Amino acid sequence: MTKKLQLAILLLLGVCLIAFQPGKVKASVPADEDFVTNAAKGGKMEVDLGRLALKRARSLAVKRFGQRMVTDHTRAGNELKRLAMRKKIALPMAMDPEGHAEMDRLAKLRGAEFDRAYMDLMVSDHEKDVGEFQNEADNGADVDIKAFAARTLPTLKTHLSLARSTAAKVK
Repeated sequence: MTKKLQLAILLLLGVCLIAFQPGKVKASVPADEDFVTNAAKGGKMEVDLGRLALKRARSLAVKRFGQRMVTDHTRAGNELKRLAMRKKIALPMAMDPEGHAEMDRLAKLRGAEFDRAYMDLMVSDHEKDVGEFQNEADNGADVDIKAFAARTLPTLKTHLSLARSTAAKVK
């Protein structure tokens, strides 16, 4: 073996030893922190829109779905707040501008028109959420944040299924 090859192998082994340290927990990285921040904003939007659905929806199925969003996303949000405190991640106090725009748009609707628009949003939003939580559960660096995503994912998949079936009822 040439000296250059030996040196390259030693360098590669050193990098591998630094990268893989058994028993060490990976620290949260910006992608994990972004996931937590986005999950908090999305959860807040789900709760607020769920409350709006309780007031504006005509369909009992849509009202039930809205209540489920309030209950489940409040529970997940509280867990996320505790996790963020432990990780020293600052969470937003309110919805982002996109969430406000959706709230304003839906607040102008009532009855069947509200039902259809709200359920269409819930389908598309939960499709996005499932993808983001699945990605974090599969690829997250911070074990605690990754575990939160994995624990929450089945509930989000149930929400997506319920959103699709409820949307079909109000079409």
